[in-house]
Amino acid sequence: MIEAKGLTKRYGSTLAVDDLTFDIRPGTVTGFLGPNGSGKSTTMRMILGLDRPTAGEVLIGGKHYHELKHPLRTVGALLDAKWVHPNRSARAHLAWLAASNNLPVQRVDEMLDAVGLTAVARKRAGSFSLGMSQRLGIAGALLGDPQVLLFDEPVNGLDPEGILWIRQFMQRLAGEGRTVFVSSHMLSEMALTATELVVIGRGRLISHGATTQFVDGAGGASVQVRAPRLDLLTAALREAGLTVTDVATPPAVRVPGATTEQVGELAAAHGLVLHELSTVRGSLEEAFMEITKQDVEYAAVTR
Repeated sequence: MIEAKGLTKRYGSTLAVDDLTFDIRPGTVTGFLGPNGSGKSTTMRMILGLDRPTAGEVLIGGKHYHELKHPLRTVGALLDAKWVHPNRSARAHLAWLAASNNLPVQRVDEMLDAVGLTAVARKRAGSFSLGMSQRLGIAGALLGDPQVLLFDEPVNGLDPEGILWIRQFMQRLAGEGRTVFVSSHMLSEMALTATELVVIGRGRLISHGATTQFVDGAGGASVQVRAPRLDLLTAALREAGLTVTDVATPPAVRVPGATTEQVGELAAAHGLVLHELSTVRGSLEEAFMEITKQDVEYAAVTR
C-alpha cells in the first residue's frame, strides 16, 4: 500500500504539491491523472525519496522509501525510460540493478523474457527505440518481484500490441494482489486499465475513487431507450418528472440521471414494449476535461 499524508512540496515560491492525502490499495490498478504541471511527477518522486517533502509524508508498506534495506524487493518504478546508461547492454543494466539489491542473477534473464527483450539482451540500450526502452524499464521495475509498482507514462512509444500487453500485464499484477500506481495522459487507455483514479490539479486532490464513479459524477450517465411507441414512452417519462432528450439516429430518447430499472418498470406499468434499454456513460476524457477545466495551467484559445 502507498499512503500519502498531507504531502506538500514547495520550490521557492512555487507550490508544486499542496497537502495531498490518499491511499493506494493493493489488488487494483490505480490511475494517477492531472493536467500538465499538476504535480504528478513531483508526487511520484517524493514517493520514491527522490524529492523531500516540504511537509507531510508518504509511506510504502508502512515505511519511508529510505528505510527500505533492499528497495527493489519492495517497490519497483519506471519514471524515465531513457535514464539507462546508453553504452550498457540491456542485460548488463539489469545485472547491475540485481547486484545492487542482492537479487539472484537468474531474475535478469527471467525479466528479459517476460518483457520480450531476450533477442536484444546484449544490444546497447542507447540503440533502443522508446518502446524497447519502456520494456527494459518495466523489466527493471519487476526485477525484485516487488509488491508495489509505480509507472509514469508506461505506454509511451509502444505500438498497439505493446499497449495491449502492458495493459494486461498491469491488470495481472494487480490481480496477484500487488499495488499498481500508474500515471498517464492517455485517458482512453486509463479508462480500460484503471479501476481506481487519483485526480489532481495544481497540486491539489480533485477526486479519488472508482473510475466509473468519476466518469458518472463528472460527465453524468443517462439511459437510452428505443420503443415502437416512442411518443407514449416520452409522455410517460415526462409525466413521472424525468428529463427526456431526443436522439435522432436511431430514433430514441435519453433520460439523464435515471436508471435502467426505473425506466423499465415505468414502461412496464404503461404496457409499453421496449426495443432498447441501456446505460450510456460519458468518456473518461470528457469527465477529466470537465472536472479539471479550472486547473489547466496552459490552456489553448480556440478562435
